[in-house]
Amino acid sequence: MGVYNFRAIEPKWQQYWKENRTFVAEKNPQKPDQYKGKYYVMDMFPYPSGAGLHVGHPLGYIATDIITRYKRIQGYNVLHPMGFDAFGLPAEQYAIKTGIHPAETTRKNIARYIEQMDMMGFHYDPDTQVATSDPSFYKWTQWIFVKMFEHWYDKREEKARPIAELREIFVNEGNVNVQAATTQDDVFTEVEWKEMSAKAQADIIMNYRLAYADYATVNWCPALGTVLANEEVKEGKSERGGFPVERRQMKQWMLRITAYSDRLLAGLKTIDWSDAIKAMQTNWIGRSEGASIVYAVEGVSDTLEVFTTRPDTIYGNTFMVVAPEHSIVEQITTPDQKEEVEKYVEWATNRSERDRMSDTTKTGVWTGGYAIHPLTGNKLPIWISDYVVITYGTGAIMAVPAHDTRDYEMAKKFGLEIIPVIEGGNVEEEAFTSKDAPMINSDFLNGLPAYEAGTKVTEVFEERGVGKGKVTYRQRDVTWSRQRYWGEPTPVVYDAEGIAHAVDTSELPIVLPEIDEYKPSPDGQPPLGRSETFAYPSPDVTRDLNTMPGWAGSSWYFLRYVDPTNADAFASKESLDYWLPIDLYVGGTEHAVGHLLYSRFWHKFLKDLDLVSTEEPFQKLVNQGMIQHESRKIYRHKETNKYVSADLIPEDEREQYALIPTDIQLVNNGIMDVEGYKTWTKEADAQFVTNDQGEFHTFAMIEKMSKSKYNTVDPEVICKEYGADTLRLYEMFLGPIEDAKPWNTDGISGVFSFLKRTWNLFTDDENALSITDEAATKEELKALHTAIKQTSDAIDRLAFNTAVPAFMVLTKELQRMKCNKRAILEPYVIMLSPFAPHIAEELWQMMGHEETILKASYPVFHAEYLVEDTIEYPVQINGKVRAKISVAADADKQAVEEIALADDKVKEWLNGKDPRKVIVVPGRIVNVVV
Repeated sequence: MGVYNFRAIEPKWQQYWKENRTFVAEKNPQKPDQYKGKYYVMDMFPYPSGAGLHVGHPLGYIATDIITRYKRIQGYNVLHPMGFDAFGLPAEQYAIKTGIHPAETTRKNIARYIEQMDMMGFHYDPDTQVATSDPSFYKWTQWIFVKMFEHWYDKREEKARPIAELREIFVNEGNVNVQAATTQDDVFTEVEWKEMSAKAQADIIMNYRLAYADYATVNWCPALGTVLANEEVKEGKSERGGFPVERRQMKQWMLRITAYSDRLLAGLKTIDWSDAIKAMQTNWIGRSEGASIVYAVEGVSDTLEVFTTRPDTIYGNTFMVVAPEHSIVEQITTPDQKEEVEKYVEWATNRSERDRMSDTTKTGVWTGGYAIHPLTGNKLPIWISDYVVITYGTGAIMAVPAHDTRDYEMAKKFGLEIIPVIEGGNVEEEAFTSKDAPMINSDFLNGLPAYEAGTKVTEVFEERGVGKGKVTYRQRDVTWSRQRYWGEPTPVVYDAEGIAHAVDTSELPIVLPEIDEYKPSPDGQPPLGRSETFAYPSPDVTRDLNTMPGWAGSSWYFLRYVDPTNADAFASKESLDYWLPIDLYVGGTEHAVGHLLYSRFWHKFLKDLDLVSTEEPFQKLVNQGMIQHESRKIYRHKETNKYVSADLIPEDEREQYALIPTDIQLVNNGIMDVEGYKTWTKEADAQFVTNDQGEFHTFAMIEKMSKSKYNTVDPEVICKEYGADTLRLYEMFLGPIEDAKPWNTDGISGVFSFLKRTWNLFTDDENALSITDEAATKEELKALHTAIKQTSDAIDRLAFNTAVPAFMVLTKELQRMKCNKRAILEPYVIMLSPFAPHIAEELWQMMGHEETILKASYPVFHAEYLVEDTIEYPVQINGKVRAKISVAADADKQAVEEIALADDKVKEWLNGKDPRKVIVVPGRIVNVVV
């Protein structure tokens, strides 16, 4: 038998692909005729961390690589790019600790990622590689931000328009007729506009810009010295580092994504995404129709505005709840409630929005103030509670405890009045939320079904001037400022009056300055403030010192791939028109309401500017599941800070301990190397309690493979032992691409054995090619075309896990038939090549082909090879199978019956008797009744 020497084969072909630029796509849209068409396939690009890739990362990359190679062999012009999301906190935190510039560590990490990707044989176009931290790339991130700063959203035209046109409208007619996405509430005339100072005009214009500055309640992390997005905060702590996060009012740059909410919702109907991701985005946007109602507040001039989707329940409104951060709290809090309110506000405002919205335990404090019911004139006590958040709606709600679950829980806990206004239900036990039952206890609404009552009462609100119909969104505008160094500088400067101006696009990119340290300046400014020449470019001009978030570059990077070296535009219109939309995008579900939503928003904005021709960037999206692996935890006592072997802790005492992850490399058969752990963590003085045998037992869990859980497997180790082709096939074999899958290194040997058997189909004992040009038999063709159908269908459905067994079955069948015929093996190796490209290229070359296998044509399935010439019928006699007969596939019922009755075994069972009845089920069975 031959020897499958993957250690020689794989580096050889990786070098061949590199030297021959095999993976470079034809970028010139003027040369499409030689192809079936274009196909743009893309991965969510990685953040290049110092730890490199683990075997969980390549799952999606292998899938897109298979599709890329498959489409190329089918004759498509395929673009499969790769880049790096290179800005972000990890490199900055490392720079703060070590003083090493983030650019240097990022370059090293990118080089390591590329080395690992090359080792796995990935088909990435080397000419398209981008890094978001490269000034030639982030020049265009800044350019798009400037364009957003220079545009507003016209609701009439449903598109972005230049700010210059808005100024002209204000000069001619004020803002009375403007229908815009804006935070501007006051109406002004053209005369009033002209009488305003430049600063006052600039402040109003800011309220209309798509990129605008405003005060916002943000997640401030003192330890990291920066604002964090909601997605970067977990249980009140930073996702990176686990540092405490505070809620704080700060002036920030914001992007008006809410202007595009309806278009973002509508676009979901046009794209091939999973229902789960569509639901996540739909719920995040949270479109609601209802009424805005204004309540007078006793003793103060300010009013309280609420939005409700259930105006029909207005007569069941018995109290009000406002967010602890609401501006009215200080005005209405009575002296006797002041201490309790202030204590509660301090506690609540430091909780994350996620915790506040998900917590089912209701807490709250009465302010001592009252609102006035707009229809009855009743006094309604105003409470503060953390289940109302300032960033959602108006930060205030009308509580209707009889018909809202959260309000009901609040009323029950604090003994507040509950008035049912919809017939049915039992409010002694729970809230009743029907929208169809008739109204009760509701004056002129009584008897109307709830859905009609809502429309009628809204009309009354409008007549009395206390409310109006309104559409609102749960989605909030995006906080776009970060007080960091390692990010895109915000391209804005301020004049002597403090008016913000976008940097002229001819001055882009605004490059990060060299600074002495990568943390806030001594006077509390963001890190960029450490460079005076950067912060003060001229005597009367100061520069904005914020950088953009990690979402910035990832919101448009897929556009740069199609024309990555263009110095005059982020990409040419010609290239964009040819390549867009992305035909297949593969990445994780964790980016559903971050990157994926922001990318769609940026794309729609660029569509408004006629810079892209498609409304949506990603036509088909597939979310790969995660690779899971066993992780090991150790028990540390919460109070004594002592580590105790897991076998020494009774089940009922385990809550006294914290579970701390340990490196799986330190664990053997569940027992941890204590001294190794001390060295690894640098906890030389830590106390460890072992059992009588001196063993320290750990606790096993199956979790997502992650560097933070110290349970990763290095793909380089697998590639060195079994080869990249084995790794690729094994990851696809684990299960459906969308599902979570457990990693088990022991299972790899079976896949490796399959590749060795495949190699031996083609070679003799001397490792030389051993194939013949004989004609294939019907049986061989049947096996081949069965596999062609199975594997091509599997790839088209992205069901890669079903293709791998088809290859295994085909190899076994060909081995059984001792088939070594070119007519069978050439198509087979072409089919195998997207999954195992190195072995396929080697065998292809051995068979005499001079060009890469990517220049071959994918084998065509012929159904006629699967058609049987004969059919085997089981013959039942009085319900039991007694014989089997072979009959021509085209034989009619009469012929089948005659052959069955002529069979020797059937005759034996009939024993000379004539059957009472013979039933032939064509293609299935013969029933003989005696």
